[in-house]
Amino acid sequence: MMVLSSGYFSGRFLSSAAVLRFPFSAAIKYSILSLSIALLLVALGILAWQAFRCFRRPAAILPLPEAVNDLLYTDDVSEITGQYKGIPTIKVEDVDADILESTQEAGEDKMFDGWLHYSVYYDEQQHHLVVTVLEVEGLQQGRQTSSLQLFVQLKLLWIGPEMEGPYIDEGGEGTPLALCTVLQDWRTRIVKGTCNPLFGDQFSCILHDEKELEHIDLRMEVRDFDKFSRHAALGEVRTPLGQLNISYPLELKGKLNTPRKDLVGNVLLSLKFLPTSKRIEVGVLKVRTVHTELHLDEALYVRISVQCNRCKLKYQKTSAVLRGTMTVFNEVLVFPLPELPLQECKILVNVFETHSSRKSSKHLIGQLTVNKNKNYENEHLGLILRSVRQPIARWHALLI
Repeated sequence: MMVLSSGYFSGRFLSSAAVLRFPFSAAIKYSILSLSIALLLVALGILAWQAFRCFRRPAAILPLPEAVNDLLYTDDVSEITGQYKGIPTIKVEDVDADILESTQEAGEDKMFDGWLHYSVYYDEQQHHLVVTVLEVEGLQQGRQTSSLQLFVQLKLLWIGPEMEGPYIDEGGEGTPLALCTVLQDWRTRIVKGTCNPLFGDQFSCILHDEKELEHIDLRMEVRDFDKFSRHAALGEVRTPLGQLNISYPLELKGKLNTPRKDLVGNVLLSLKFLPTSKRIEVGVLKVRTVHTELHLDEALYVRISVQCNRCKLKYQKTSAVLRGTMTVFNEVLVFPLPELPLQECKILVNVFETHSSRKSSKHLIGQLTVNKNKNYENEHLGLILRSVRQPIARWHALLI
């Protein structure tokens, strides 16, 4: 009986298996199997290639991001290249030593190594001033050469008369400075990993009258690029254009010297110290600047940062006011102090210009610092610390 039952069930199983067979021919089954094996081999090949690329790291120098290149290039380069294809032959001359040394006088206690090659040319027919930065050579740096990212910042300064005051400069000495304004501000491209970079960048601006050259100085600073905008100044060259014959392209070679600031205006600040409520009030009253051409869409605003006992407070800024020769703000910004007494205090004032027709939303006009530390105390800050709860207003030099 047991034998019959087992045979019966085995027969039923075979019959059901025959019913579940797939209705495909042998050729189709082998084709599907071959395709599956091919896809598996392709997947294994891709996995092996990705693993090979992951463990193999070639030593290659990555190009500078396009965003940084766009930031440091100006539209003038392409325009000049198109306009001045037939530029006259460059006339190479030795610059009179008295001309260059007259702009690098007292107050420079450190000499920088290196030379800057450049050329200047004034096209009398098209009224274009053309400046070309060629190269920097002989630059000595303590850091590794591979970490250098050098560029040249150019400023075209209109030099006005000297001002005796009333203002308090950073050193507190009140020495007279020539009041100037920045007509043009350019930057060359970045050259990485060398102490002798080659540039070849060309810039231009329109000067309707050749006599304007008598009041214009060309200031060129060699800087090391920093992604946080703390560019290190490695030296500068200044050239008074009014003392040169630039009717033909004139190639010059200037020695790098210690960078120095230029006076671009005055700021009337009001300071008030309140020890009981632990705060300091900074009032921005007036900003006086010199500008050859005023536009209706130009406005100024002031940004103030306070650092107290090595604690940096959040910066504040005024509202934007239409720019004039004398721009009136009459705004007071309140900064809470973290602790007393004030052993160290630093007030940094930055004046920015906004222009709706320009690509960049803001442009730095100048800055000033009111400082107090162990070795130095600004006169204005010292007055408010001795005359508490009383606002005291003083003029300060706006430098760039």
